Amino acid sequence: MTTQTNIVLADDHQIVLDGLQFMLSSEKYLQVVYTSLNTNGVLQYLETSATKVQLLITDINMPTVSGIELCKKVKELYPHIKVLVLSMYSSTEIVKEAILAEADGYMLKDGGKEKLLAAIHKLNNDGTYYSEEIIPIIYNQFSIEKKAALSASNLSDREKEILVLIAKEYSSEQIAEKLFLSIKTVGNHRQNILAKCECKSSVGLVKYAIKSGLITV
Repeated sequence: MTTQTNIVLADDHQIVLDGLQFMLSSEKYLQVVYTSLNTNGVLQYLETSATKVQLLITDINMPTVSGIELCKKVKELYPHIKVLVLSMYSSTEIVKEAILAEADGYMLKDGGKEKLLAAIHKLNNDGTYYSEEIIPIIYNQFSIEKKAALSASNLSDREKEILVLIAKEYSSEQIAEKLFLSIKTVGNHRQNILAKCECKSSVGLVKYAIKSGLITV
């Protein structure tokens, strides 16, 4: 049985909010609990209702405070909430800003319903999601910074193996199946890896894997 996901939507165009809400309403396990045309509205809503929310889907161009800054704030105050950036921009700088803000996913607006649902599914399973157009940008950008990376030598061979799979966007369930482990064991390894790498999220692990050279570009 699929667990219900409560979603907050933020975009500065009402027609986009209406379209997303209609699109997601066809999935029984997805519930849009709040929509906002600005980031302040989102933050005010989360002040009293953050515990009910599992996912924030936000645009970048927002009044007052950008979607990037909203992502930073949400990750700082409510780290349990996954953040998916839904944008029309694919420039290196904007994508990098989103990754550094700890966004769990980045999807272009022309991706369509199928890709949006795939992104939500991955985020619900402790994974990350980036449009295929975005992945090369991420790899190229962080490979430039690889020389300044920390070594992954403090990880065990099994932890390195799991870290590589996490960086390749495998869900905990897929990792368990591939390595013949229980989901609980994968979860324990994931927590140990997060602690050793001093990362807070899956996207942090992706950056660490790239910087450490565990994933070649």
